[in-house]
Amino acid sequence: MAQKPRELTPWVSPLHNWGYQLRELRTSRGLSLRELGKITRIDHSHLGRFERAERTPDRSQAMVLDDKLGASGMLLRLWERIGDERGHVANPPAHVARSSVDLAFAVADQAASDSEGISVPCRLRDGSVVWVAMNRRALLRTGVGIGAAAAAGTDSPALADSSAVPGLARKARAASAYGATPVEYLRRTRRHLIDGDNLLGPRQALKTTRDYIDVIQQLRREAKGTDRRDLMELQTQYGEFLSWLHHDLGNPEAASYWLDRAMQWSYTVGDSDLTTYVMARKAQLAGDTADSVDVVDLAEAAQRMARPRSRLAAVARTYEAYGHALRGDADESERAIDDVRNALDGAAADPTPWGAWLNASYVEVHRAQGLEALGKHDQAADAFAHAIQLMPGDYHRDRGVYMARQAVALAGARDPERAATVGMHALTVAEDTGSGRITNELARLDTALIPWQREAPVAEFRAAFDSTLAHETETDA
Repeated sequence: MAQKPRELTPWVSPLHNWGYQLRELRTSRGLSLRELGKITRIDHSHLGRFERAERTPDRSQAMVLDDKLGASGMLLRLWERIGDERGHVANPPAHVARSSVDLAFAVADQAASDSEGISVPCRLRDGSVVWVAMNRRALLRTGVGIGAAAAAGTDSPALADSSAVPGLARKARAASAYGATPVEYLRRTRRHLIDGDNLLGPRQALKTTRDYIDVIQQLRREAKGTDRRDLMELQTQYGEFLSWLHHDLGNPEAASYWLDRAMQWSYTVGDSDLTTYVMARKAQLAGDTADSVDVVDLAEAAQRMARPRSRLAAVARTYEAYGHALRGDADESERAIDDVRNALDGAAADPTPWGAWLNASYVEVHRAQGLEALGKHDQAADAFAHAIQLMPGDYHRDRGVYMARQAVALAGARDPERAATVGMHALTVAEDTGSGRITNELARLDTALIPWQREAPVAEFRAAFDSTLAHETETDA
């Protein structure tokens, strides 16, 4: 029996993404590694290492592969990004200084390969904060702060240890013992995972969610008719949720990968609401990565797909509002927010579950984000404070995200003492949940507070935040 190809991890770095795209092109052309090797005159073993990101191609090899696979320049453009990996610097872990907080226990219970890549926030010598690739063994050796907490969920999901899958599959098949069918059991489990994420953050749920996708794929091989369709729907929902976990962990590449998988799976289900929801989530991710072009286009696409006056249409319009703010169009952004506010009552009556969290607080948060993007820092800080007051009490992690964004707005409004105080509260939530979204906002705050770094509250926040980061040392390459 032929060995199953190793699943690739395009979100880890530009090199990993290049290898992933190479395999996609090769398999879409129906070529084996040996066949492609004959066409390109590149040894097939080298091609395999290219795909697995174990070897870096040179420019001439990238050009030949692009030409022979008919990639129209895509492989060459992606190859050019390999040398620009500052946001995913694979520094030798021994050159990353030990943090004051050892969270090795946070990753030790996830049995995976020691060579498996994970990412932690690291302070570079120039003072900036970037996410740095490290391997698991080195992480356990160095022990970093909230970076390790976040990394507990950012290790390559496609390479997650599968030892738990047989046991989970057995439970799903024996769901009648729990008073449910396998589909009902899996729906209930997803609900519990979502509730846990709301309270504890993403790292607790990520590996289990990835394992359940494997479980569902196993069950689909045995299922027929309605059960098979229901399982495909669940697989799509789990894929979208896995994307969200990576989104919150500050790994947009992994989040985008799983959203793309969920979008592909949703079309096989034939549920237009589900596909619309995934499209809206793609707009949300584009907004959070400040992609001012795609966020508006994706949000408008989701609105075209949505049922008129549905909650999903309002959700997509909310993301569009932020996209207009990123583009500097204040009037269009405020017009979109007003449209969503006016639609809230009607959206609340929508019987579907999609976007059930859309409420006045959620809309106010996006209004605040838009004001901050437009440079209206005072108004943004007040809007964030109002939104936080409206939030349900059990949205612990999201409260931390919005407090961090409020702190950034306060710094922009030249109120450093309040910014540092609110930032300390957000840092507590970041340490509790391992949320990369909070960490990224606190990195922005850390930079914004530099002009007031000698003031006591600011110095206290910056020292506390710095203690949670790995550090680049003088010996780093």
